[in-house]
Amino acid sequence: MSSCTSLLESLRSGTHDKALAALYALDGTQASLDRARDRACHVVQAWLEMEHISSVPDGPAALFSGPGRTEIGGNHTDHQHGRVLCASVDMDMLACAAPNQTKLIRIQSEGYPALEVSLDSLEVREEEKNTSAALVRGVCAKIKELGFTLSGFDAYVTSTVLSGSGLSSSAAYETLVGTILNHFCCGGRLDAVTIAKIGQYAENVHFGKPCGLMDQMGSSVGGAVFIDFADPASPVVERVDYDFSTSGHVLCIVDTASSHGDLTDDYADITREMGAVAAHFGKQVLREVPQEEFHAAIPALRTAYGDRAVLRAMHFYGDDRRASQEADALKHGNFEAFLNMVNSSGRSSSLLLQNTWSIHNPRQQAIPLALTVGEYLLDGMGAIRVHGGGFAGTIQAFVPEDYLASFQAGMEKLFGTGKCHVLHIRPQGGCVVAE
Repeated sequence: MSSCTSLLESLRSGTHDKALAALYALDGTQASLDRARDRACHVVQAWLEMEHISSVPDGPAALFSGPGRTEIGGNHTDHQHGRVLCASVDMDMLACAAPNQTKLIRIQSEGYPALEVSLDSLEVREEEKNTSAALVRGVCAKIKELGFTLSGFDAYVTSTVLSGSGLSSSAAYETLVGTILNHFCCGGRLDAVTIAKIGQYAENVHFGKPCGLMDQMGSSVGGAVFIDFADPASPVVERVDYDFSTSGHVLCIVDTASSHGDLTDDYADITREMGAVAAHFGKQVLREVPQEEFHAAIPALRTAYGDRAVLRAMHFYGDDRRASQEADALKHGNFEAFLNMVNSSGRSSSLLLQNTWSIHNPRQQAIPLALTVGEYLLDGMGAIRVHGGGFAGTIQAFVPEDYLASFQAGMEKLFGTGKCHVLHIRPQGGCVVAE
């Protein structure tokens, strides 16, 4: 590895332009590459200016990336061992990190207080629930459990992953930390799927969020990925080779400026209600219940668990199937069929899954508003749906290129300048960018 000083010099000279272009200049423009290079130089320079006392102030260092992810198909199907289609995007967390020859992990995330985690104490801490420190401690605990010897590092992190956006900033962070430790402590022996599982463990056990594995897989694996979670311990992961730049459509994520904060109970209700329906048949998850048996039992299920639980189970069966169909449509180059299924998934999330607004705050319905205005702006073209876990946050749209200017203008008139983001699906997940 290079020292931070030499890494900065090589970035400025353009030595790593090819690697940066593959992650950030996916529109092929020089301006995008220039921005990527400036950002990479910034994070290394910021590391050099950190107020840390490292054992080796300018020792070996590297640049790491943990991308955000976009869910394309399979909304809330992963925790029922279903199928999903997701992809990593060119919004990411970028870190300069270097070993510090201590038992401490010290991370300075831009705009946030510094955190410090001791590798001598990796048990769950209740007071750390819902914090970045919990994610770091959880990732470390699982890697140690896998038999690796950990050592400390110092890192400076900057992020373009919107917090509370449905792009899963927590999964990007877990992937980033896992990738750094894999490089420094594991000799690169952890594959992308294992790093994803490590991140899920950290989020479930230490952070306290009962998420499935889709977020971490989408961030860690890279590209467009179809995942079958029938056996969560060994999910079937298949990259979907489709060049979205040839579709004539642009992927947009619209930030409705509504936060995912305080929505844990809403997310937990989905898992609880789907689980209750599965338990009616003596099963753990809906994937184990044949759809025909479920439909035959709907009258009894309504009485026992209520209509919402039944509707949410119906959504699972439909979106589980659609995720597979979407992947097949892309593999066969049938983008029109893909768009139709994205729209169907969006309608199912709104009507059956009911994750576009929270019953705990009915005045806040930014997602339904965004979807309704977005449909008007698209005028029957493209596709639009809730994005990610839902209840707040973002919507996703595949916008025809000819409609992009008017779509962006309409969305930003409603939610504010800079709230409609054009994303690109990047080919790499968590990775070492330069060293």
